[in-house]
Amino acid sequence: MLVKAYAKINLSLDVVGKRDDGYHLLQMIMQNIELYDLLDIEKNNEDITLECNKIYVPRDERNLAYKAAKLFIDTYDIKGGVSIKLIKNIPVAAGLAGGSTDAAAVLNAMNKIYNLNLNFQELSSLGLKIGADVPYCIRGGTALCEGIGEIITPIEPFKGHILVLIKPNFGVSTKEVYKNLDLNKVYKHPNTFDLIKAIGENDIQYVSENMKNVLENVTLRKHQILKDIKEKIIRMGALGAMMSGSGPSMFGFFDDMLKAQRCYDHFKEKYSEVFITKTI
Repeated sequence: MLVKAYAKINLSLDVVGKRDDGYHLLQMIMQNIELYDLLDIEKNNEDITLECNKIYVPRDERNLAYKAAKLFIDTYDIKGGVSIKLIKNIPVAAGLAGGSTDAAAVLNAMNKIYNLNLNFQELSSLGLKIGADVPYCIRGGTALCEGIGEIITPIEPFKGHILVLIKPNFGVSTKEVYKNLDLNKVYKHPNTFDLIKAIGENDIQYVSENMKNVLENVTLRKHQILKDIKEKIIRMGALGAMMSGSGPSMFGFFDDMLKAQRCYDHFKEKYSEVFITKTI
């Protein structure tokens, strides 16, 4: 099977509490975009193999696609294996769920290849063992994600909106960002349900001006360059700009492809991973 694994951005990210086990309780609106990894997934009779076009991407259990295949085989006592060829386009350690979406693609594909007919809930429970973003990536689209990310409520699609996405030349550890988040110092939270209403009305202006990510409190404080990128995106005509996930990717929504192109050209001179894309 040839599968596209789409990146996600956040239209909001709020931390509303903390569990006894240290996991943060979230309320976030997730949105797929046209940027994707391509996975060629084939049944084999032996083991799990993974090839990738990027040399820095691990090819063993450190890779979430590999991990997903192993978990699937072990959980359902599959006799046989799977060969995965991964063409990586989504930046890594970027807040775009690149690893999680690959894992989700593998679970979805293996469910079909091995004819297990698992429903979303069963696949989602499996995905949650790999990472909190995997259940959302299995379903995709536009969704409200709560709990640690596993409670997913699909909302009205927010398709076709232009954005410029910039991934600076460094990664961010999600674990470190959450560790350094002090909820007592978060004074402004997103109004998630007003955003959901605006998404339902396809109101790009309201969404762009009111999207909020509380993790910016940590990541932007640590990396001044991200503040500069955010301000520059807005100066170049974006309706609004925000960091995705724990960062460091920044994006801005545009209502005009020409403005988006100018913004893309400006940042492409500085950074290798810059994209013009759309919500899907």
